[in-house]
Amino acid sequence: MASLGWLTPRKRSATARSVLAGEAAAEAARKNSQEQEPLELEPQAEEAGKPEEPEFPVVGDERAAAFFDLDNTVMQGAAIFHFGRGLYKRKFFDSRDLARFAWAQAWFRLAGIEDPEHMQEARDSALSIVKGHRVSELMSIGEEIYDEYMATRIWPGTRALAQAHLDAGQKVWLVTAAPVETATIIARRLGLTGALGTVAESVDGVYTGKLVGELLHGPAKAEAVRALAAAEDLELERCAAYSDSHNDIPMLSLVGHPYAVNPDTKLRRHARAREWRLRDYRTGRKAAKVGIPAAAGVGALIGGAAAAAALHRRAVQR
Repeated sequence: MASLGWLTPRKRSATARSVLAGEAAAEAARKNSQEQEPLELEPQAEEAGKPEEPEFPVVGDERAAAFFDLDNTVMQGAAIFHFGRGLYKRKFFDSRDLARFAWAQAWFRLAGIEDPEHMQEARDSALSIVKGHRVSELMSIGEEIYDEYMATRIWPGTRALAQAHLDAGQKVWLVTAAPVETATIIARRLGLTGALGTVAESVDGVYTGKLVGELLHGPAKAEAVRALAAAEDLELERCAAYSDSHNDIPMLSLVGHPYAVNPDTKLRRHARAREWRLRDYRTGRKAAKVGIPAAAGVGALIGGAAAAAALHRRAVQR
């Protein structure tokens, strides 16, 4: 059983593994963005009350770029859990693992908190699940999972912000703890430049079940952005970053234009104290439509898995 360490805030700083994870993510992001083919953009959904046009970006500023967190910033919920649902559907693992994915997703959706211990447990599970599978196989499945579970969960307001940077001639990168392969698929489908994500080790195109460095989370995200900016000759003071989580304060603090999007309580407080721009697309009505039914569905999955386990125990006892 996971400890309740998340109840006590912990101070985090960049470590050698954070730097390694960041540099690996930057290298993978540049490689993937150079290899991917241009994709025709999907039409954006219309919604009442378009987001306020930001004063930034500056058109034609090639030394500026934008960095977007993924989970609950660009997309409702966490990419790794949607990916897990897709793998379960394809019988990569059993109902007990699904219940664990579902519980973490329910916590994320209702609490709005990207808890490191929940995320670590989910990603450890994901690494064990993909071990021995080919990278190309998971990439192909990832495309299908995007259509099944992720495409309808993109926040139109955040997507419009990303499009503003693209229209200004700037590169736009996702920065996420999700696997770089999953993040790259999402970035491509949204017409973005590429993605910085957690890099899982592979040998001859087969996953080993290990990470390169650590999860791209917290300080590691900042290291990835720093490494990519150096490689791309960007000036961080002219760049923008967007996130919902206080865990991304190190990344947001790197750039000259930080935005708190759908912020958690700690990030909202921090952003207001420093006069960072805020954007919140979680209207009360939308929260009711998106959060409660999704959590209820997740609860049903957990309940179903628990009921199945109980029936199995009874059968064994008899």
